[in-house]
Formats: sequence, C-alpha cells, structure tokens
Amino acid sequence: MPVRLVKGNDAILRGAILAGCRAFYGYPITPSSEIAEAAAKLMPAVGGVFLQSESEIGAIQMVYGAAGAGLRVMTASSSPGISLKQEGISYLVGSEVPAVIVDIQRGGPGLGNIAPAQGDYNQIVKGGGHGDYRIPVLAPNSPQEMCDLTFLAFDIADRYRNPVIVTADGFTGQMMEAIDFPDPVSDLPEKEWAVKGTPETSGNLINSIYLTPEELEEHVAHLFEKYARCEAEEVRFEELYTDDAEMIVVGYGIVSRVARSAIEQLRAEGLKIGLLRPITLWPFPKVRLAELAESARKFITVEMSTGQMVDDVRLAVNGRVPVEFYGRWGGSVPAVEELRDVFTRVYSEEGGAA
Repeated sequence: MPVRLVKGNDAILRGAILAGCRAFYGYPITPSSEIAEAAAKLMPAVGGVFLQSESEIGAIQMVYGAAGAGLRVMTASSSPGISLKQEGISYLVGSEVPAVIVDIQRGGPGLGNIAPAQGDYNQIVKGGGHGDYRIPVLAPNSPQEMCDLTFLAFDIADRYRNPVIVTADGFTGQMMEAIDFPDPVSDLPEKEWAVKGTPETSGNLINSIYLTPEELEEHVAHLFEKYARCEAEEVRFEELYTDDAEMIVVGYGIVSRVARSAIEQLRAEGLKIGLLRPITLWPFPKVRLAELAESARKFITVEMSTGQMVDDVRLAVNGRVPVEFYGRWGGSVPAVEELRDVFTRVYSEEGGAA
C-alpha cells in the first residue's frame, strides 16, 4: 500500500481495519478521541460497525458481545476510561474472548490532565481488574508501530484467546509521520468456539463463572498455561549499542526516542551507553535484561511516571548491578539535553559504569 503521512491515533484505527477489525465501540476521551473519530468515518466504509456507547463501561461490554460472536473488535480510551473498563477486561479474560484495547495514556491520578504520560503501566501490565490473569501489552514508539503493532495485536489476541492492549502516550498519538501500511489480511482464523446464533454454534457457551473452587482452579491453571506459552513466544524488544555498553538505558514509547537521541550524542563523545526498549511490556524482556546484567555495570530506567516499570527491570536484573531511575510525570516529556545530563551523571558516578 502507498506511504501516507498519518497521525498516530489515526494509524491505530487503519491498522485495525487492515487486520480485519470490523467493529469499534468506544466513548471519546482526550487524547484518544481521534481513534473513535477515524472509526466513525472508516468502519462503515468497509462494512463495519461504529457505535459511540453511553460510557466506557458500556463500550467494553459491547466489545465482549461482539468478540464472543467471533468478530475482530476493538475499543480505545485514555487512562481514566481504561480504569472504568477494568471489570469488563477481567470478564473478557475469564471467558477467553479475544479483543484489542487501546490505551493512549495521559496524566493522572484522577482526571489529571490531557498531556502525555506513562502512569498506566501498573494498571495495564499487572492486571487492573479482579482475579489472576495476564494481558499481552504492546508499546509502540511511532505512528508506524501504532499501525503495525495494532495489526499484530489482533493475531496475538486470536492466538491465545485473550484481550491484548496497545498502549502509547498522548505525544505519540498526536505525532504525524509517514507510514507504510501493511497489506490487508485475506483470511481470518475460524473461531469454532464463538456464539454466532447458528445451529452449528448453539452448543457454545461464553462464560467466566465457575462456582466450585475446583472448577475455577482448573480454569485459572489453564489460563496460565497459555500465558507461559505467550512468555516463551511473544517477547519483543529493540536493542541499540548493547554489545559493549557499560550502562543500559531502559525506556519505552516516546521516552525511548528521546533517550536514543541522547545516547547517540553521548556515544559520539565516548560514553559506552546502550538502549533496551521493551516493545512488549508483557511479556517483559526479562531474560534479555538478565543477560545484559552479566556485562553492563549499571542500568537506568527512564519513565514518564514516578517509577513503575523500574520494578520489573530490578526483578529481571536480580541485584546483579544497580538500577537507577529517572522520571518525569504530570504530562512532562523529558528533553534530549535533560537526558544527556542525567545519563552523563549516572554513568560517571562512583560505583557505576565509569
């Protein structure tokens, strides 16, 4: 398909349509609203459905119903709206119903503001709903990846019969770059478990209630067998300058792009700094981080939050080397010069990489 100049939020919806998504249910909230706007325009044009629900709670339950009927379906929201969807997300997981949920993060807690942030990490990576479950989480850092990873998210959702979250921040959602769109899918997987209102599917049941402890224990064990396969097969990350790095920077989303610019400048000045960018926030690239801890002397995690992903980095490194943290929050995006100063200081501190 031809290359086009497209905003990140718009790229998400176009990637979804190319992946075969034909239903969108959502409620507008800044800075994700362009996704719903694009769905309102484009879904009917491809024979799909767009419906603005009465609330975020209503939207996720509509997703449950359409996905249970076998459709590729999605919703999109921002941080407070994702909080409202958490009960429905737990139902999707418990019923093993695949769907794609987009979270364009903004500042919080509470209503916060509409500026970019990464404070949703814990609620989307650790499972903000009730019960024991995991959700694959994909974190693009460009409009191209917002298209490509949304496209991929539908395949992962169907592969594991589980919802998948695509998360970015308001900065990346508003960013406009040239995008090379993938070819549309030609064949979608058959969903023999779906309830389609036909005689062939009349015996199917979409259900998340297991009344005896023994039944529920068996069901949750089954879910975690799927998650073990997901951890073995779906980890994705990007590395830069890690072969000889004495200090590893870990960051995702827009932070990774700012960090990369700072690292490239400092490498030119002789500082041996590398970058590990998680593309899947879950499953987390913990094995690769543990490997890098064998050669690097120090890690630093940069986030647009008060520090949430840093806990996972520390668990992966397991005390082998120090893991520092630098954060901005409230909607502030770190600047290249700011990170240059931080990386130079941490790199040179006694007991660090210098």
